[in-house]
Amino acid sequence: MYSILVVDDNESIRDLLSEFLNSHGFEVTGASDGQAGLDLMKQQRFDLFFVDLVMPGMGGLDVLREVKALQINIPSIVITAFGSISTTVEAMRLGAFDYITKPFNLDELLIIVNRVLDLQRLQKENATLKKQLKEKFNFRKVIGNSPRMQSLYRIIEKISDTDSTVLISGESGTGKELVAKTIHFNSSRVSNPFVPINCGAIPKDLVESELFGHEKGAFTGAISTRVGRFELANGGTIFLDEIGELPYPLQVKLLRVVQEREFERVGGTRTIKVDVRILAATNRDLKEAVNEGKFREDLYYRLNVIPIQIPPLRERDDDVLLLLDHFLHEFARKKKKAPLKVSTDASRLMRGYDWPGNVRELENAVERMIILNERGMIEVDDLPEHIQSNGGNGRGTLKAVAQTIPGGFQVESLWKESGIDLNGTIDMFERSLIIHALQQSGGVKNKAAALLGLNRTTLTEKIKKKGLMAPSNVS
Repeated sequence: MYSILVVDDNESIRDLLSEFLNSHGFEVTGASDGQAGLDLMKQQRFDLFFVDLVMPGMGGLDVLREVKALQINIPSIVITAFGSISTTVEAMRLGAFDYITKPFNLDELLIIVNRVLDLQRLQKENATLKKQLKEKFNFRKVIGNSPRMQSLYRIIEKISDTDSTVLISGESGTGKELVAKTIHFNSSRVSNPFVPINCGAIPKDLVESELFGHEKGAFTGAISTRVGRFELANGGTIFLDEIGELPYPLQVKLLRVVQEREFERVGGTRTIKVDVRILAATNRDLKEAVNEGKFREDLYYRLNVIPIQIPPLRERDDDVLLLLDHFLHEFARKKKKAPLKVSTDASRLMRGYDWPGNVRELENAVERMIILNERGMIEVDDLPEHIQSNGGNGRGTLKAVAQTIPGGFQVESLWKESGIDLNGTIDMFERSLIIHALQQSGGVKNKAAALLGLNRTTLTEKIKKKGLMAPSNVS
């Protein structure tokens, strides 16, 4: 139920408004003078207040000034006598939403009240949505604890509330659009549009029209005027994804927009000016494209005012388990279930995998495993086959071995530019495992064999073959 305060020194007016508004489902409180009304607004919450402009002592304008000074966020409707236009204008300047004149038309009064409360509700919903968006695109939603990601957070935080052009580079699936949205929703442009466009997903003959719009009759099929993405983004941010795919002839027109923030629609002659921040992204090496004559050098430097490089997931493998945990909790929240747990072996394989599809591939893998899982725990055999086999590159397997082999062998320290002696390395690992098992068993071969999953005869043969006969060799 909405709560309304009526501030008027005339008791009959207070009673009239109270009775009428009560009959329409509102809770009404009355105050006989300006100070009493102000005191009530300090003590309790109201959704709307009426105030008479002419009262003894503290008049309506004085009340509005105090409300504004105290930053009491309650919409107001002023009660005024017919003919006091200048006073009413001053009241509106002080923040009054509307006014009603004596004698009242109660039907019109009800329309005004509902309009004020509807607007207030929309403002509250808008504020809530902004807060949710800011939380959704909080700097820390770009997940990662690795040094490179920490550096990325600092850059995003510094540049968000500027209007500088940003070029975001990174492989497919690294989260370039998420970074762009994070910049926008933490900027002063947050209340205005964020307009994305994928320059590589639109047919080349339509890209110009999509970006800049067209006039009616500009080309066959242009049956009406169309506003382009730059106009739609006016006051906000445009995100030019896959900018490296933009046709070369269009790069000249984009260069002008980046420099001057003005353009003409296709088929038009009127120059349109826009206030828009430009964020661009690419998974290509634009510098190389410049050298190959596929991308304009002047446009490259205009876009590359603030470069952001998002590292691939394989270069920040410490973040894999952090992202894994995040996605498990996100999907669990959406499905209103407890998040799945992940076995140590499965975690090790996922951390060691290269993730050529980066964060997007990891997210998709998690979703697949959650949907197919029936036991509440993600085990190795739940992982996609290509992850179980480490994508055929062996990086994850070698890393897992390096982390788990007793004796502390590190693959990185064994690997040389010319490659590795696989047989010799396997022999070294086997010797280390046998020595470790003998140490753990106190030199008792039966126990050592059991620890290694061998029978005693096989272990004895291996000890002889590797020259581990004497106790001093295994102590």
